Amino acid sequence: MKHIISACFFLFSLCVSAQKITVTVDQNVTLKEFFKQIESQTDFKFAFTDQIDTNQKYFTKKNTFKQVEIEKLISELNKTATVQFSIVGNNIFVKQKSQIQKSAKKKSKLKGQIFDDERQPVIGANLYIKELEIGTVTDVNGRYSIEIPNGNYTVSISYVGFKNKEKQINISDDATINFNIESDSEELGEVIVTGNKAVDIKNTQMSVNRLSMQEIKKIPVAMGEPDPLKSILTLPGVTNAGEASSGFNVRGGAADQNLILLDGAPVYADSHMFGFFSIFNADIINGLDLYKGGIPSRFGGRVSSVLDVTQQTGDFEKYKVNGGIGLIASRLLVQGPIQKDKGSFILSGRTSYAHVFMKLADNKNSAMFYDLNAKLNYRFNANNTIAFSGYLGNDVFDINDRFSSKYGNTMGILSWKHSFSDRLNSNLSAFYSDYKFNLGITTENFEWDSKISSYGLKYVWNYQQSEKFKINYGIDGQYYNFNPGVVQPTSLDSQFNYKQLDKKYAFESSAFIDFENQITEKLNFRYGLRYSMFYRLGSEEISTYDNNEAVVYNPLYKIYQKGTPTGSVYYGSGKTISHFGNFEPRAALSYAFNDNTSIKASYNRMAQYIHILSNTQSPMPMNIWTPSGPFTKPQLLDQYAMGYFKNFKDNDYSFEGELFYKNVQNRIDYIDGADILANNNIEQVILTGKARSYGMELLFRKNTGRFTGWVSYTLSRAEQKTPGRTPEEPGIANGNWYLSGYDKLHNLSIVGSYEFSPKWSFNGNFTLQSGQPVTYPNGYYEFGGIHVPNYSLRNENRLPLFHHLDVAATYTPKPDKKKGWQSYWVFSIYNIYNRKNAASMSFTTNEDSGENETRRLSIFGIVPGVSYNFKF
Repeated sequence: MKHIISACFFLFSLCVSAQKITVTVDQNVTLKEFFKQIESQTDFKFAFTDQIDTNQKYFTKKNTFKQVEIEKLISELNKTATVQFSIVGNNIFVKQKSQIQKSAKKKSKLKGQIFDDERQPVIGANLYIKELEIGTVTDVNGRYSIEIPNGNYTVSISYVGFKNKEKQINISDDATINFNIESDSEELGEVIVTGNKAVDIKNTQMSVNRLSMQEIKKIPVAMGEPDPLKSILTLPGVTNAGEASSGFNVRGGAADQNLILLDGAPVYADSHMFGFFSIFNADIINGLDLYKGGIPSRFGGRVSSVLDVTQQTGDFEKYKVNGGIGLIASRLLVQGPIQKDKGSFILSGRTSYAHVFMKLADNKNSAMFYDLNAKLNYRFNANNTIAFSGYLGNDVFDINDRFSSKYGNTMGILSWKHSFSDRLNSNLSAFYSDYKFNLGITTENFEWDSKISSYGLKYVWNYQQSEKFKINYGIDGQYYNFNPGVVQPTSLDSQFNYKQLDKKYAFESSAFIDFENQITEKLNFRYGLRYSMFYRLGSEEISTYDNNEAVVYNPLYKIYQKGTPTGSVYYGSGKTISHFGNFEPRAALSYAFNDNTSIKASYNRMAQYIHILSNTQSPMPMNIWTPSGPFTKPQLLDQYAMGYFKNFKDNDYSFEGELFYKNVQNRIDYIDGADILANNNIEQVILTGKARSYGMELLFRKNTGRFTGWVSYTLSRAEQKTPGRTPEEPGIANGNWYLSGYDKLHNLSIVGSYEFSPKWSFNGNFTLQSGQPVTYPNGYYEFGGIHVPNYSLRNENRLPLFHHLDVAATYTPKPDKKKGWQSYWVFSIYNIYNRKNAASMSFTTNEDSGENETRRLSIFGIVPGVSYNFKF
């Protein structure tokens, strides 16, 4: 947290450079007198070497500057003065102009890491070589690398919130030097700031949103538990399928089109308790990146987005514990060294206990979940590190001893990071991931089990030829085992017989290369290529049909029906049933007009080879994954985006505006009345069409100060088109474009956080979305005395407007306490004005009056929450 606070305090301090000042210099003004003029009007301090005599006169002509900004003043003085001024942070460095020229000596590479007083890598720390007036910034691992001429230098390390550190070094050859910096508690107490969210103007990456856990924990959600997955719904272009629903939709895409990675391993289901909670424990999550477009070549396999979630690294120095107790769930985290400075661990667990209260209230229903997260790290030496990340989560439901369900994810990934040289490093990883679902119906005496599991290997290299040219490349492979379901009787009198649906197997592999090229100071270009291959494998028996059509059209009743198999073909174990291969080019360009303004554009093609079988708009735990094959082609995406990006007032404010257009080929849809569950021939109920979405996204942020937050707005359209295969067939919606189930014309989020005092902070979140597209009956007819509804075209109607306001207050009893037991309380109210948002609308006949009526199903009204959080 202190890194986030410190970084933003640095940005906050920069705003003094925008002050207007008045300065007069002439041939009789000494450097010391000039310093006094500046320091009396600003917070800037001067730094200079022994060669500079402040009692001397370095100005060659008389000038009076009235109400000018400090940058302009320094620029004008450098044209005439015999010394050179340069601004670095809140310091103005002074050098003799003769010393500015770069040395012609042999150059060497200086590299290393910067750690804080807890031995955690410091991200974004500044390393500055005073004599050369050059510097660099540490990366996500706290590493730095800079090329300098051989010689003696003064290295200055700075990071706001930490004490500045200087060290004299001698460079005669390539060297590795690590630095440790200490926190400065007095400096942290001077001002309240929050996370740095200024736009990276020159970076080619666009259509990506990042949230730190500090931000995520401030966003109020239902049940009072911080939720990383729910937090991304406040970002532009991201919506959900309704309250208490799992999954999320990005730029009009379906939930199964999102690639969710936890420390690099795929996760196939993202929620607990049918969508009330996500599987991500906020205590152990370090942060998340959501890629909506301009997706780098290293990612593949989905056509909508990539959610890259990373877990924290355990502390290498001290043992620590933190946790929280909420109304329906509690959590605990433990971390510390395995071997000091070499190995660390971090473990977290979370469980709900609503089922306990139900039993105490003599309620036979039960609902609970638990999950466990772990991460281990070990540094063999400066060039070799291994890490293991794992996750295990499960849900258990029992409804009146009639219905029971168990489902959950298991994931593990082992990685080895190796540095071959200063320029080349690699990451080799192997993972396992699965998702299981069990359904039991006691009254019918049967159980149904389904599962997807995958094993993968990935090897990635990063090569830095120079500061202006970098190459990332790699290969990966993944084997899938799909078990769509097995039905088992649980008693002798069950009407169900044992049935194993056909298992499916597949192998997916790819190779990619990505180039980052700084063409000029203003123009940056990233371009790459991914080639993916997919093999549907046996053993499996594939049905055959007349004209290869598993779905047939009945012109008499004007409906689509299941085709009748005419035979089958058996493929033995490991035999190829279908094979697909696709080139996936990627490109992104940024042009910076200045340090605060840029435009960016991107294009990416992606292929998706596995799909969720679901004819509902919100994915449910029983949804089944299936591979592409003879009747299901891979989805292919082409996405174009361009945007305008700007930082204001020394990064206090930022703005991002983007336009996007997506086109997806081979998007499946379902015939009316499609039977998905336990269908061994799913090809009999699906048709293939295409999808498109386009729109505008706006994001405005206030990044620093007591009050921070953002406003995001999206105006977009998401549509599908499933035409008939012949002129006689109508397709879906008469073969015209129709709204997809994920279309949200308007999507507005307002998120705010106010630091009232060291003890109290307040947070709020307002969400407004267009209602979800649905299909309503537009009339009815009588048949045998029964009212039979007649439905309109696909998704021609909408649910009512969706909106709610959530608030939260955080109370820290002893904010100055830095050691021992530390705690804070979070009080929250979800949906404070008790909006009854519609999850669905049903049309029925009143049993008493016989009149037709409409009923609204709402999940949440007002939901209060409270949690107690601690650490020591």
